[in-house]
Amino acid sequence: MATSTLPLLFSTTITTSNHDQPFIHNNHTHLIHLLTQPTILISHLKQIHAQTLRTIHTNHPKALFLYTRILHHSSLTNLDYATKVFHHYDNPNSFMWNTLIRGYARSTSHKDKVMELYKAMISEEGSVVVPDNHTYPFVLKACAYIFSLCEGKQVHAHVFKLGFESDTHICNSLIHFYSTCGCLDLAKKIFHKMSRKNEVSWNIMIDSHVNVGEFDTALQLFRDMQKVHQPDGYTMQSVTSACAGLGALSLGIWVHVYVLKKCFDKNMQSDVFVNTCLVDMYCKCGSLKMAQDVFERMPFRDVNSWNSIILGFALHGKAESALHYYTRMVKIERFVPNSITFVGLLSACNHRGMVNEGLMYFNIMTKEYNIEPRLEHYGCLIDLFARSGRIEEAMKWVSQMPMKPDAVIWRSLLDACYKKQKNLELSVEMAKHVFELEGNNDCSSSSGAYVLLSKVYASANKWNDVGLVRKLMSEKGVTKEPGCSLIEINGATHEFFAGDTTHPQRESIYKFMNEVEKKLESIGYVPDFSGAPLVDENDDGKEKTLKVHSERLAIAFGLLNSRPGIPIRVYKNLRVCNDCHKVIKLISRIYNVEITVRDRARFHHFNDGTCSCMDYW
Repeated sequence: MATSTLPLLFSTTITTSNHDQPFIHNNHTHLIHLLTQPTILISHLKQIHAQTLRTIHTNHPKALFLYTRILHHSSLTNLDYATKVFHHYDNPNSFMWNTLIRGYARSTSHKDKVMELYKAMISEEGSVVVPDNHTYPFVLKACAYIFSLCEGKQVHAHVFKLGFESDTHICNSLIHFYSTCGCLDLAKKIFHKMSRKNEVSWNIMIDSHVNVGEFDTALQLFRDMQKVHQPDGYTMQSVTSACAGLGALSLGIWVHVYVLKKCFDKNMQSDVFVNTCLVDMYCKCGSLKMAQDVFERMPFRDVNSWNSIILGFALHGKAESALHYYTRMVKIERFVPNSITFVGLLSACNHRGMVNEGLMYFNIMTKEYNIEPRLEHYGCLIDLFARSGRIEEAMKWVSQMPMKPDAVIWRSLLDACYKKQKNLELSVEMAKHVFELEGNNDCSSSSGAYVLLSKVYASANKWNDVGLVRKLMSEKGVTKEPGCSLIEINGATHEFFAGDTTHPQRESIYKFMNEVEKKLESIGYVPDFSGAPLVDENDDGKEKTLKVHSERLAIAFGLLNSRPGIPIRVYKNLRVCNDCHKVIKLISRIYNVEITVRDRARFHHFNDGTCSCMDYW
């Protein structure tokens, strides 16, 4: 028979028949000593619990502290056991309730039970236990996690009723709860009413604005925060994410310098989360080289760090580099990839049309790492097949998916059908799926499908059908999303819409664009009208509209206002059209300038007449 290898916690068998008080005192002291250890194995904790049951009655004055410590340790490792310990004690106090609530709130799969415990706490018959200021942060955290807005509002009412509305920690939890549930206005009201705000208060508000895309407001809050509190690592993560969202490279560099110079005492320079955010920011702001520099200098990395650089390479069309870093990650550094890693790999293959490689990594994900494919993985794989012209195989993958395809997948198939000039009936079928899924809920996103369908009809010279699609858009209130481009010059961001005439330098911009057009014509440039408005008009009219696309205005402004040799970076909300792509390549050669354009799908790096996408996007 195998013998136990557990350490012997108690050297003698204890009996309590004589109720020896000195013995109880000594045993109690010994148990307390064991329970003050920072961590205790559950097997050891059960021995301590058993000894407590045998030697000290639950009504004994010294029993309460022992049981609270046993409950505390068990709540960290075994919630089922903790619950049994809790229910064994006849009259649990608020600390014991809070301990169990906290344990469930911190669990990964049992947060929904927190409200059950809270309701039991406040409705316990004959109980004099009242929730305190330690109860509500954990209850609100659980409500935020399960997006339980109704129950969270009821908890807020209890907070107000019990007079905790001025408690900083509870207010922070309320701000987090409301912002997580999409009620940022309510979160703002609580924040502005707070008499005492700490670093956490500011961090939650900054992060909440970043999460909803209000990057400018987040940065203004950061400036206000600096007047009263020193930013910490969480602050800088959110601020860096705001810079990434804006594509503001100069501001992102300033944040990086701030971390290096102002945050040395807090050891923030080696913080893996801050550095990962910097990698992500530089990738999204168009400076892949700086992202690599930060990544390679990181003293510590985690899976998220590797995912950020792999996704960055994918976004910039550097498929070979993405696959190389993946090999380093799993073969040399011995990290285990997760589902996000494979989104990056599949996206990298998609941007280069590497069908066989994409299929290989999909199989590695499912067979070697047993990762269940999500909609994003299927979307990348289907788009990879479709954009390579293998529409039938893409449709086969759609039919094999265990979940329903979303509008993004159908829209990518529709786009592929248009570009590969597949049959009209198939394109119409794709468009119908998009319309059914999107309905009228999001007119800006569904407009893309209407425009694509118009292009399909236009390419088949079915102008009456083009008119019918436009009429349908008008009836449903669907408007085409206008092209918009941003360019940052000397730290200031300038916004241009297609045909924009509102910029202070509009006269010089349009004059310069005319000069550019003359140089383009001199080298044999011929317009590509596929990106022109879908109306049956002559080529001259279409050419005029192509000339004033938003990215061309932004690039002209950049050439006029940037110093020679400084790269031009433009961010566009829509995909670059074929004609603009051709023109920007020529401009990069004529003016000997590096131009980076980030469109809705990826980065394009233009240099000396070529593009990093190799004309595949």
